[in-house]
Amino acid sequence: QVHLVESGGGLVQPGGSLRLSCVASGSALPRSGMGWFREGAGKEREFVASISAKGTITNYADSVKGRFTISRDNAEATMYLQMDNLKPEDTALYHCTTARDSVAVMELDGVGPWGEGTLVAVST
Repeated sequence: QVHLVESGGGLVQPGGSLRLSCVASGSALPRSGMGWFREGAGKEREFVASISAKGTITNYADSVKGRFTISRDNAEATMYLQMDNLKPEDTALYHCTTARDSVAVMELDGVGPWGEGTLVAVST
């Protein structure tokens, strides 16, 4: 059974940066795709980014392309989300999850489990 724990969230000013981490444990890794979703206040869960098992394929939501970078270190069973040039609309609870590949993550096809999330707040 895979267990995921996110960290790295916080309060940052617009234009600032944060790096989120998702530490995974369990026998399913690192053969699986992984990814990030977020939930803003009053909004539905939104895909942010996903990455293939070996880290060679990445997918991004249009809203974060060019600002966010997803990566993973399979030796450490950890996935990262480097977030630069943050905007107030990036404020949300960020969750990590896993699926059979990066496209399945993006399409919410057989995803799970989910971490509890880490809160990102972008404000002056």
